[in-house]
Amino acid sequence: MNTPTSNPLLRVDRATDHHQGPAAAMATLIEYGDFECPSCSQAHGALKIIRRHFDSQLQFVFRHFPQREVHPHAELAAEAAEAAGAQGKFWQMHDLLFDHQQHLDEPHFFKHAASLGLDLPRFENEMRDHVYLQRVNEQLAVAERLRVRATPTFYLNGVFVDISFGYEHLHKAIEAALARG
Repeated sequence: MNTPTSNPLLRVDRATDHHQGPAAAMATLIEYGDFECPSCSQAHGALKIIRRHFDSQLQFVFRHFPQREVHPHAELAAEAAEAAGAQGKFWQMHDLLFDHQQHLDEPHFFKHAASLGLDLPRFENEMRDHVYLQRVNEQLAVAERLRVRATPTFYLNGVFVDISFGYEHLHKAIEAALARG
């Protein structure tokens, strides 16, 4: 069973967190990411492989940490992901945003929304009114309380995992967590 973290900031709330994989997975990986961050885009590809490899043994959670100072489109992209999530398509929009990272602007957000079959008037209204900005800011505030400084940042079962030496280290950390059971 997944080891609960003593840090309440790193507990998964299945009602509000965007998650894939079973709650009872032996390992929970939380990523703080930014849709405009090149390193997050690289992580996205590696994480697809890692998630596929560990399958039901891993619960994956994505939380927003838009670095507004260096990535001016990241916050609005996070809002677009949340607006899609409100219609049950967070992960599909998440993938599209990373796959088309060079086109993070409103026309492309609406194009993605249409390709996902979203209710476009609802999506447009929610984007115009910044309905999900508060949720993005709440996740950003939690990241700041955790002292997240860069993206992507990962926590495995509540413990920071340094990926500066590559994603093989993350893979091995998950294997070790699973072996500890």
